[in-house]
Amino acid sequence: MLLVTLSACNFFKKTEESTPVARVNDTYLYKEDIEKLLSDNLSKEDSTVLVNNYINRWATQQLLVEGAKRNLSEQQVQAFEDLTVKYKNDLFSNAYLEALVDKNIDTTVTLSEAQSYYEDNKSVFNLNEDLIKFRYIHIDENAINLEAIKEKFKRFNTSDKKHLDSISIQFKSYSLKDSVWIKLDQVVDKVPVITIENKPQLLKKSNFIQLKDSLGLYLMHVNDVLTRNSTAPLEYVKPTIDQIVINKRKLELIKELEKDITKDATKNKNFEIYN
Repeated sequence: MLLVTLSACNFFKKTEESTPVARVNDTYLYKEDIEKLLSDNLSKEDSTVLVNNYINRWATQQLLVEGAKRNLSEQQVQAFEDLTVKYKNDLFSNAYLEALVDKNIDTTVTLSEAQSYYEDNKSVFNLNEDLIKFRYIHIDENAINLEAIKEKFKRFNTSDKKHLDSISIQFKSYSLKDSVWIKLDQVVDKVPVITIENKPQLLKKSNFIQLKDSLGLYLMHVNDVLTRNSTAPLEYVKPTIDQIVINKRKLELIKELEKDITKDATKNKNFEIYN
């Protein structure tokens, strides 16, 4: 294996002309090829190790490629060359199309569009997990105003919610957003007092639960429940639908762009098919 020892400090001074740093037969590696490897936070020793390792990997690869070209059949070599050209062309064309799509795509999906897609494809939106709408408060069980907090937590009208928000600094943790569907497993992970034994209580709709452990008291209320294999609600799957709709638009836009590019090239006599 090729071993090269370099002084990273002096080695990377910029010059006007390309400076070779290594050679394998007729193929050269230049200083400009490896300057980008280094950063200001690397020490001189680390820089030297990094550069030397890169040069040796480069040399090994070049030797393997040359060995392959000598030992593979002409047909195999040509097939790999064709793949290389195709890969490069795909990279360029895909990057160009993505830039055009990003510039022209409409990424807004209205509720009516999402609703329409949802209704047409409802059968594919079956839940593979339990969902609940849930609120909770974790508080010290010796809190002075505990009974008043319990009453407001259970009743939970607009005034109650505003008041609980205003005193939330007293709570060890809490979540009062009970109009949003969340995974039951997320609740289990977040609230340590929930165990395998009491977890089924969370699948009872309109259920108030009060549990305590060494960390304090937990007030919980289940607003709504959707069990596994139920149809997922639109508001829960809308982000997924939005992405599906946008991806469909992208595919349609790409087809249109490809047609327009070819059409313009033909019109400007940049593309011709000879009989």
